[in-house]
Amino acid sequence: MSDSYPLSAGQLHQQRFRLRAWIRTRLWAQVLIGLLAGLLVGTLLGPDVGLLEPDTSEAVGGWLALPGQLFLGLIAMVLVPLIFTSIVQGLTGAESGAELKAVGLRLAGFIIATTFMAAGIGVGLALWLQPGAGMAALMPPAAVPPSAEAAPFTGAQAPDIIAGILPTNPTAAIAQGDMLAVVVLALLVGIAATQVSRERAEPFLKVLDALLSIAMVIVKWAMFLAPFAVFGLMAQLVMRIGLSSLAAMSHYVGTVLLGLALLMLLYLTLAALFGGRGPLTFLKAAGGNLLLAFSTSSSSAVMPVTIDTAVNRLHVPANIGNLVVPLGATMNMAGTALYQSVAILFLAQMSGIDLSTGQMVVIVVTLVASSIGAPGTPGVSIGILVSVAAAFGIPAEGLVIILGVDRILDMSRTTVNVTGDLTACLLFRGTTVSPEAGPATSRA
Repeated sequence: MSDSYPLSAGQLHQQRFRLRAWIRTRLWAQVLIGLLAGLLVGTLLGPDVGLLEPDTSEAVGGWLALPGQLFLGLIAMVLVPLIFTSIVQGLTGAESGAELKAVGLRLAGFIIATTFMAAGIGVGLALWLQPGAGMAALMPPAAVPPSAEAAPFTGAQAPDIIAGILPTNPTAAIAQGDMLAVVVLALLVGIAATQVSRERAEPFLKVLDALLSIAMVIVKWAMFLAPFAVFGLMAQLVMRIGLSSLAAMSHYVGTVLLGLALLMLLYLTLAALFGGRGPLTFLKAAGGNLLLAFSTSSSSAVMPVTIDTAVNRLHVPANIGNLVVPLGATMNMAGTALYQSVAILFLAQMSGIDLSTGQMVVIVVTLVASSIGAPGTPGVSIGILVSVAAAFGIPAEGLVIILGVDRILDMSRTTVNVTGDLTACLLFRGTTVSPEAGPATSRA
C-alpha cells in the first residue's frame, strides 16, 4: 500500500484527465452531475436555507433555468417534424403490410394492458395505504381558479371526441402543438404511402429523410445544453418548493413513488423475460436517457434520445424504433394513469368521500382513456385530473395541495413512461413477416 499511495502529482493529473474525458463522453454522467449540483444550489438558495430573499430567489431561479428553457425550446421547435417523419418512416420501413399490422396491434395491446395495470396498481395502493385519510384539516378553503375547472365528462360527448381526433386542419394542429393530431396525421400519411408504388412515394420519403436529418442536427445542438438545463431546472424547482415541502406530503408522495417503482419493476421484468435484456443491462444502456427524462419531465422532449437509445444501445431495428417511440411518447402514459389514480383517491379521501367499487372501476377506465393520447409535456396531468374529479363530484380544492409536489412526481412518472417506450421497442424488435409466410413471427 505504501508503494502506491499517496499518488504522485503526475498520477493525480493523469487520473483527473481520465475522469474529465470519461465525463465528456457520457451524457448520463453530465446529467447526473447537473442534477446533484442543481439540488445542492437549489437547497442553498431556496426557502430551506434562506440565503436569498424570496423575490431575489425567484429571479435567480429564472436565470438559472434559462438553459433549460432554451433546451426545451429547441426540442419543441423540431418536435412536430421529428414525430411526423419518424412515424412515417417507421410505417414505410415495414417489410410488409402484415408486419405493420402485427406491430401496430401488439403495441396497442401493450399500451392498453399496461395502462390498465398501472391504474389498477394506483387504486390498490391508495385503498391500502389511505394517503388522504386524516388530512381533511389541510383542505384549503379557496377553490381552484376558474381557468382550471373542467366540464364533467358524459357518454354523450364520446362521438364528438372520437370525431375530433381527426386533424381536419393540420396547420392549426401543428401551430397549437396538438401532438395527438400530428400522430394521427402521420399514421394516415404513412399508411397511405405504403399503398402506392415505391417509385411514386420515393421523392416524398427523401424529403422526409432530409427533414429528419436536419431536425436531428438541431437536437444534437440541444444536447450540448442538456447538463446545464438539468442543473438549472432542478435548482429552480428546489428553490421554489423547498425540500421541506415534500415532508408534509410524504405519505401521498411515497404512495405514488411506490406505485411507480412497481410499474418500473414490471417493465424491467418484461424486458428481461421477452426482450432479452436483464435489468442491469437495460438500465446501463438507458440510464442517460432516463436521467434526462427525469430532469425534463417530458417524454416528448427526450424522444430523439429515446429513439437513439433504442436503436444504437438496445439494438432495436430503426423502423421499429422510429414507429414505437413517437407513438409511445404520445400514447403510452401508464405512469401518468397510475399517478392520477392515486391522486383522485387521495382527493376523495381528503374530502371524506367514499367511492363505490363501480365508481372506482369507471374512474380507472376514464383515467386510462384520458391518459392515452395526453401530450408528453409537463403539467398536462393536472388538467386531466381536474376533469376526472369534476366528473365524480370530488372537490378540486385539494389540488392546491398536491400541486406543490407535482413537479417531482411528474419527473418520476415521465421516467417510467420512457422506460415503457423502450420496453415496447424491445418486445417488438423481432416482429417480422416474410412475404411468403403471412402470420407474424418473432426473432426475439
